[in-house]
Amino acid sequence: MTGKAHYLIFDTAGGPCGIAWTTAGVVRFQLPGEDADTTRRLLLRHLPDAEAAEPPPAVAAAVAAARRYFAGEEADFTGVPLDLAGQSDFFRAVYDAARRVHWGETTTYGTLARELGAGPEAAREVGQAMAKNPVALIIPCHRVLAAGGKVGGFSAPGGASSKLKMLALEGVSFAPPAPAQQSFGF
Repeated sequence: MTGKAHYLIFDTAGGPCGIAWTTAGVVRFQLPGEDADTTRRLLLRHLPDAEAAEPPPAVAAAVAAARRYFAGEEADFTGVPLDLAGQSDFFRAVYDAARRVHWGETTTYGTLARELGAGPEAAREVGQAMAKNPVALIIPCHRVLAAGGKVGGFSAPGGASSKLKMLALEGVSFAPPAPAQQSFGF
């Protein structure tokens, strides 16, 4: 983390979210919790010395994009500046690759590992990076699935069901397709 952290708790259609930033960029994003107090507690668990503040323009733009996202509107976070100081080079590379997975798209841990020039055995390390993602949504770890397109884990409040809800907002469904036609009364 680069310098003093500030934060904001804000409402979305999905519930209260939290965002924290330094002069370098967003250092933490907290997905919706049960209520604003829970969201604040979860956010400050990682940044106990952060102070509440009004966000600078780049962070305010990320807040507006998060509100659009949870209202079910397409939102792009690729331009949001991040402060990933303290992250390993590998995790940063994973996060950069994940940021290229856009609205309504998914990929797998193994695919990201291959994109980074690592073998399939690195899929587990990609999963570890996703589990430790400090800026969920901005780095869209919810779009990264387990092998075979299975949902996999999700370290945010609500676990895999939250991941499914976020993907559903983007039009990604895991329900079996409806039959194209029913004939003969079956």
